[in-house]
Amino acid sequence: MTADVTIETSTPVSDGILLTDTASSKVAALLAQEGREDLSLRVAVQPGGCSGLRYQLFFDDRSLDGDIVKEFGTVKVVTDRMSAPYLTGATVDFVDTIEKQGFTIDNPNAGGSCACGDSFS
Repeated sequence: MTADVTIETSTPVSDGILLTDTASSKVAALLAQEGREDLSLRVAVQPGGCSGLRYQLFFDDRSLDGDIVKEFGTVKVVTDRMSAPYLTGATVDFVDTIEKQGFTIDNPNAGGSCACGDSFS
């Protein structure tokens, strides 16, 4: 059985998720450490957290029905069809400061978030 997959180009539009150049470079470096070329960065929204929904970012080699795939240079970002509406227009970035190091998501669809910033509504 084959999966129905949609592939889009990485133009900065509001009809999908956007990966900044900094985040793309960090993901590419992490993928190089993994030593596997079959992995994509999957960005998903799952129930949970204080505010009701939480983000999940992980490397994945699966292809699911309805997946939306966007390419940012050598990095593929995959979003499942259930998460896509929550992530339309969201920007994934990577910050490396004294206060924080890690991936951040700026999501115009989030109505609010919890104090720790790990979940949104």
